[in-house]
Amino acid sequence: MKLKVIVFIIMLLPFALVAQNTPKRVAILETVDKFDKVDYGVEFQLRAFITDAVNKTPGYEGYDRVDMSQISKEHNFQRTGMVSDADIKKLGEMTGASSIVVAEAAEYGDGRIIIAAKIINIESGRIENSTRPKVASVSDNGMEAACNEVVAELLGRSANFGGTYTNGNSAQSANPNTLTIKVGNVNLEMVKVEAGTFTMGCTSEQSGCDSDESPYHRVTISSDYYIGKYEVTQELWEAVMGNNPSNFKGFDRPVEMVSWSDCMEFCSELSRMTGRRFSLPTEAEWEYAARGGNKSTSAKFSGSSSASNVAWYDGNSGSQTHPVGKLRPNELGIYDMSGNVWEWCMDWYGSYGSGSQTDPLGASSGSNRVSRGGSCYNSAAGCRVSNRSNFSPGFRDLLGLRVVLLP
Repeated sequence: MKLKVIVFIIMLLPFALVAQNTPKRVAILETVDKFDKVDYGVEFQLRAFITDAVNKTPGYEGYDRVDMSQISKEHNFQRTGMVSDADIKKLGEMTGASSIVVAEAAEYGDGRIIIAAKIINIESGRIENSTRPKVASVSDNGMEAACNEVVAELLGRSANFGGTYTNGNSAQSANPNTLTIKVGNVNLEMVKVEAGTFTMGCTSEQSGCDSDESPYHRVTISSDYYIGKYEVTQELWEAVMGNNPSNFKGFDRPVEMVSWSDCMEFCSELSRMTGRRFSLPTEAEWEYAARGGNKSTSAKFSGSSSASNVAWYDGNSGSQTHPVGKLRPNELGIYDMSGNVWEWCMDWYGSYGSGSQTDPLGASSGSNRVSRGGSCYNSAAGCRVSNRSNFSPGFRDLLGLRVVLLP
């Protein structure tokens, strides 16, 4: 696939230059195209969309500074977007900027482009923040949506875009803690889990724990991540894999009868289709999210101390799965992490250690993979947030999955 790269350079003027309550001014420079093959209309629209998105972000004021392109030429900015530290500092001195935002767009093929950006500190030359690549169509409102998402992620503010906006394969709602990714005609809804520290394993409220849930131990999840709001549905599985192996059929029911290996193939294909990186959660990521992350109320089940509020289990399921999202969510707004179907995790199954850990990956090897959450066949005790199970990677039964989005 041939890539054509275009670059935007944006100046963030220092806050000290304006009054305390005056928005920070962001200057958007003329775009440049390394190969001089990208249509100028695309360059113009992207620059305009970024300017507009900045203006809609609280605390910032965007203005188009095409006339500053000569500064770029005088200081020999490379058209790849890789600007030297000396160029950055010199341009900062000339403009009074404290930071430079470099946004890059590359032709992706099939009428789509990829857009991403980073902020570089003038004094240190270090990258302060960067965005994930956004895939957008150039034929509809995809470019505007992608620029909205880039600016919102880059500046770390909630822009006044209103409702939900779409960038071809993904959408960001007005709620910064949710993300919707379009997979064909199916929406994959994700919930943000903020980094934090929790006690993993048989904590006091769990009661009746099995031996493999001990010893309880402190675990730190060092980075925010997104996890599926729902278990992967049969509709989503079929959109990605082209088949539906489930026993209890229903487009909005969780997919089941899938092995760990099947799920890894699903994550790989989902990543290819969307241009994002998906995986199964680690066991620690799964339990942290199930407990409600840093909003946890220390419930026995995911979101409640009563199984019937949040879980389809043998006491209320009628021995079958149910459509996702019909019971109460947990503290983070995530559904069905207790009951319905077992959910595969990335880890090899092994014993817990007693020491504190950061971002644990489970056992280094083994014969079985971890599954969590219990199912509609299990008792309430089997649906506790600390309960563990494990199966061979090729085993298929009432097992499904929930995905995480990798950075």
